[in-house]
Amino acid sequence: MIFEKFCSRVLFCSLVLLSRCLVAGSTGGDETDYLAILLQGQKVGYAVHTRTVEGDRVTTCESFSMTLGRGGQAVKVTSKEAHVETTEGKPLSFEMSMVTSGVEQKTIGTISDGTIQITKEAAGQTQTQTAVWPQGALMSEGMRLLQVKRGLTPGDVYDVQMFRPDLLSAVRARVHVGEPVKIDLFGRVLDLKEVKVTTFIQGQQIEMTSYVDANYKAMKTLVPMMGMTMEMVACDKNFAMREDDIVDFLERLSISSPTQLVNAGGVSSITYELHSTADKPLSVPNTTSQTVVRQKDRILVTVNKNKIAEKAVFPYKGSDPNILDALEPTEYIQSDDPKVIDLSRHAIGGTQDAATAVKQIESFVAGYIQQKDLSVGYASAGEVAQSRQGDCSEHAVLVAGMCRAVGIPARVVCGLVYAESFGSKKSIFGGHMWVEAYVGDDWVGLDATRVSQDGSGRGFGPDHIALAIGNGDPTDFFSLVNTLGYFSIENITVKK
Repeated sequence: MIFEKFCSRVLFCSLVLLSRCLVAGSTGGDETDYLAILLQGQKVGYAVHTRTVEGDRVTTCESFSMTLGRGGQAVKVTSKEAHVETTEGKPLSFEMSMVTSGVEQKTIGTISDGTIQITKEAAGQTQTQTAVWPQGALMSEGMRLLQVKRGLTPGDVYDVQMFRPDLLSAVRARVHVGEPVKIDLFGRVLDLKEVKVTTFIQGQQIEMTSYVDANYKAMKTLVPMMGMTMEMVACDKNFAMREDDIVDFLERLSISSPTQLVNAGGVSSITYELHSTADKPLSVPNTTSQTVVRQKDRILVTVNKNKIAEKAVFPYKGSDPNILDALEPTEYIQSDDPKVIDLSRHAIGGTQDAATAVKQIESFVAGYIQQKDLSVGYASAGEVAQSRQGDCSEHAVLVAGMCRAVGIPARVVCGLVYAESFGSKKSIFGGHMWVEAYVGDDWVGLDATRVSQDGSGRGFGPDHIALAIGNGDPTDFFSLVNTLGYFSIENITVKK
């Protein structure tokens, strides 16, 4: 099977999201700081923080670089984000770019009179839009000024709204100043203040701990996510830029199966008994094919085989706002892309039956993507239509885009799928991505990585466990940072 890299994208997006909420102050003048990024104690990347003042303008820039192992392959992801503000902290503009496997995506925004003029560039295409500036939101210099004003008095607690360019909205963070502690920074022992920051992002809470010096700089920060610990530690340039270690975290995130599943696609349902391994609630969604029952000490997840309605028509003519939303083009599901539209029409031919159409799209994508590997960082439907390469996430966004292009609502699902082996492990569940399309009155699972061009193969089956649903944007799956890596599967019941 193909093991996917959506976790690497979510992990990196989590780092970028959280970094702006860290306590990271300044003496007030120009500066450049370097930090090593550690995952499970191994150096996987670096961050560079710069702040420059020119006249009445302050530019704060954060650059990140990480190398993540993914099924034996190393994937490099880089990001750069710059905020321009007045010396009083008034937001003026921002720019954010991310490069994954050589593919760049960029967002540029100008703030004026309570609105944001936005330009997005990806795959040679440019999109513009206007958004409302979230009232009270701060960018980097505004956050620094607030930190200086509040000081570092033990026991002080305050909230802040931090603007996120990738979300085009504000993220709420609660800052709690603690007591002085001694912290070892690669052999340097410093007296620092402990500051806990809890962020609230898309219904998820993540608590990180920073150790801050008298100039409000976070010298060390610990961030738990996906059952692992990420650290950002201040260091010199040479250490920050040294060669990265390769941590194959996909193998770390795979979950052992208590039993071997034989012909899982041919059974009617499978019930999984999930046990939390941490003191936090697990986010597992109910879908048409998946039923979740929460008990005191476990969660029972039952996944049923697809039941596809016969003689269902398309395009969708209903009025349900959630289903209508699953028809709209998005940044990753580019159903309005001319190439995606052309492929969708070719795939469905003259059929007027929705069930036939989605199965034909699923089979078409299985054959259309010719280079099936982990070399692509994270591509959109339009990019996949041109490149014809990728793994499960590329299969998923193209299937979803083609379904939407012909008027069939579709959404992307992140979760787990059973594999007989992966790396050194046997009988495990690993990260995966697939699609649900709305046919008749139900959402139907589609998995183009598990069918062939002639339609043979089992596609979606009861061996798929959904953990998050969205429009393909990695931030849609932010709940994974508090779910994946925090549970075990203790028992499996198969119903023939």
